[in-house]
Amino acid sequence: MPDVRLASPQGKWILLTTVLGSSMAMLDSTVVNVALPRIGRDLDANLSALQWTVNAYMVTLAGLILLGGALGDRFGRRKVFVVGVVWFAVASLLCGIAPNAGVLIAARALQGVGGALLTPGSLALIQASFHPDDRGRAVGLWSGFGGIGAAVGPFVGGWLVDGPGWRWVFLLNVPLALVCVPVALRHVPESGDQQAHGRFDVLGAVLGALALALVTYALIEAGGGGLVVVVSAVAGVAAAVAFVLVERRRPDPMMPLDIFASRQFTAVNLVTLCVYAALGGFFFLAALQLQVVVGYSALAAGTALLPTTVLMLLLSARSGELAGRIGPRIPLTVGPLLCAAGMLMMLRVGPGASYVADVLPALVVLGLGLVTLVAPLTATVLGSVSVVRAGLASGINNAAARAAGLIAVAALPLLTGMGEEAYREPAAFDTAFDKAMGWCAGALVVGAAIAAAVVRRPPPDCKRPECLRHGGVMAPPLEGEPVRKRLG
Repeated sequence: MPDVRLASPQGKWILLTTVLGSSMAMLDSTVVNVALPRIGRDLDANLSALQWTVNAYMVTLAGLILLGGALGDRFGRRKVFVVGVVWFAVASLLCGIAPNAGVLIAARALQGVGGALLTPGSLALIQASFHPDDRGRAVGLWSGFGGIGAAVGPFVGGWLVDGPGWRWVFLLNVPLALVCVPVALRHVPESGDQQAHGRFDVLGAVLGALALALVTYALIEAGGGGLVVVVSAVAGVAAAVAFVLVERRRPDPMMPLDIFASRQFTAVNLVTLCVYAALGGFFFLAALQLQVVVGYSALAAGTALLPTTVLMLLLSARSGELAGRIGPRIPLTVGPLLCAAGMLMMLRVGPGASYVADVLPALVVLGLGLVTLVAPLTATVLGSVSVVRAGLASGINNAAARAAGLIAVAALPLLTGMGEEAYREPAAFDTAFDKAMGWCAGALVVGAAIAAAVVRRPPPDCKRPECLRHGGVMAPPLEGEPVRKRLG
């Protein structure tokens, strides 16, 4: 039984290193958006290269995060966490010194691999290390400090872009890793899953990531047409089909398909796909809109986006309590509709827009929508399956959210007619942004309709969320021991 007490020096060191590790990955999911216009100018990159700067990271992270947790269970959570932090830092260094967009994109893909190793491990280390009496508070502090990091991330990213330069958005991860790794090796006890057995579902992980990569490529490059795009699309669909077949036939699959026999679990994941597709597209385009069209600096754009995550951090725990009393159906219906209203309010954000009159109200409404839906969504995911599968369910839900976001980033420029140089042409970008907000709002309305039609109250004895505060906008929080006992 874990016996580290939170008040002890070792407990504080464990909390520090897990917060630092998870914050590295969480920050890179958000702050890079603020740096995109400057990256494009400095590297002479077109819009598709900027899309890949975001999506190369998301492809490997979403495709491998389930496998990353299983590796920790089998080979030691601390060991895999440290490898992930080192990997992430080295990839960040490569991003920071990238001489061109191609190198940057490749390094971002490597970053995603590191993120897939360290992200599930940070929470698992807390669960495996702390005394049961202290674990709930430790998880609460971990999620709270992580939320603060997510909230200040765009601000810090903007300050770095306008100050020392966009490369420091990535280089900042190196000193964080230099603190995180020695602390982990010295103070964090090793742990693993003694019942882990069987073979890793490496084939499933590779097929899943390959399907995402090929479909993403086809969507990003579809504007130019050509045989390569068609072949990529067909190959992506074929890889997705092969993934399903492999998962169905393996005795120890990465994503056991029978988990979707729960109608509630399937419905909540469909809601997740709709919500996080809209959010992924919104935060990718909003940072560009504020800089390219409204004329904000990177620092101003990053600061402008703060209200959304601050509201989530302050109010998400109360939202979870309310949903526990009234059930998840109303929050999961009203939340996406509020988010849709916030995105439609962004139609007012154009040349000469006022922050107080135009930008802030939209972000506040969007933030209130996220507050309303994120905690109930996580609770419903956990309550849709048996307790022993709650961690697996959370991992699948988190990966689905990230996959939805990367597909949206790939598809929205195609759906709205953005050209390769759109982010250098304010008028053209403004027109496309308005169309994109319509698509995002539509996806949210679909998610609300699914929730209203299908979602019901989970049973009273189901597993409850431990991460009560969450500031991440790109995916719901991981819960339990994500991916345990399924891959190894």
